[in-house]
Amino acid sequence: MNNSGTTIEGSADETLAIPQSPLPVSVLTGFLGSGKTTVLRHLLQQPDMANTAVIVNEFGEIGLDHFLVENAKEDTILLNSGCLCCTVRGDLVETMRRLFKQRVRREIPPFDRLVIETTGLADPAPILLTLMNDPFLVERFRLDGVIATIDAVNGGNTLDRHFESVKQIAVADRILLTKTDLADSQTSEALTARLKGLNPAAPVLAVTQGAVEAAALFNAGLYDPATKTLDVQRWLKAEAYDTHDDDHGHHHHDVNRHDASIRAFCITRDEPLNWDRLNSWVQMLIMLYGGNLLRIKGILNIEDCEGPVVIHGVQHTFHPPIQLERWPDDDRRSKLVFITRDLEREMFDHTLEAFAGNQAPA
Repeated sequence: MNNSGTTIEGSADETLAIPQSPLPVSVLTGFLGSGKTTVLRHLLQQPDMANTAVIVNEFGEIGLDHFLVENAKEDTILLNSGCLCCTVRGDLVETMRRLFKQRVRREIPPFDRLVIETTGLADPAPILLTLMNDPFLVERFRLDGVIATIDAVNGGNTLDRHFESVKQIAVADRILLTKTDLADSQTSEALTARLKGLNPAAPVLAVTQGAVEAAALFNAGLYDPATKTLDVQRWLKAEAYDTHDDDHGHHHHDVNRHDASIRAFCITRDEPLNWDRLNSWVQMLIMLYGGNLLRIKGILNIEDCEGPVVIHGVQHTFHPPIQLERWPDDDRRSKLVFITRDLEREMFDHTLEAFAGNQAPA
């Protein structure tokens, strides 16, 4: 952990300061034709999105020509809204590093937020892993949240046919149900229920012609810039899984549907956990099932720690744990939220009990 103001050496002629508050990064994902471009176009016109940098795969896909003004410097373009737009021509890490260095050198406007738009066929996990793995990025950027779009008309069929879309929904912090003006109410309601089954904690927001308020989508992560505090309760939303632990997945869906393999549940423990034993348990899970651990979030009561410890992982990778100064409320239980593929909750209960001690599940 580096203190604010610490610097690291960049190239031979520069020193890049680590910011006191890492820049928030939001990932905008969604299957082909689900309306990401339309949503992003509306967002970039809002005052709340001023000083935002956007990374897309190809400018041709996003159709932002009417926003563009002069000065295209390499693949970074200034937009009329005051935002920047940058295309990935290779490695996402290098693109983010270059943007940050240009920001420090004041070669581009000092953006305060980054939005990464994935391709329609993309699994969002590699992007989340990138944000957690690269030492340069970890100290300068933080994951604010994942926003997923899904088409109200064709979304059910897309979930049936393309597992990528299922993963996009399962790991999202916000779900946008687009094209609701083209779908009948029965279809929209059925799809909304299915989305809530896949991801109980993520709000499902109905969107018409891409119009959605930026305030409803961003600042969904740990850090709340309005209060300058870590808002773990809003980020974790463990209570959303209380009614889904026992019946999520195969009981309510056709077994031939891909989302029958996705599980979303919360494991709670009353007694403080031993960090070494817990770490051994997590390492075992990663070694045996890493590819199927779509997302893990938790707030933990650890022995000999006055404040809680927050963890966040995707597949084989975990972000460095964060120890908070105090608990957000009087509830001192450890809460671990899992979103998994083809893994039963019982396995997690039993193995945690074996590693962490004879503590009955809460």
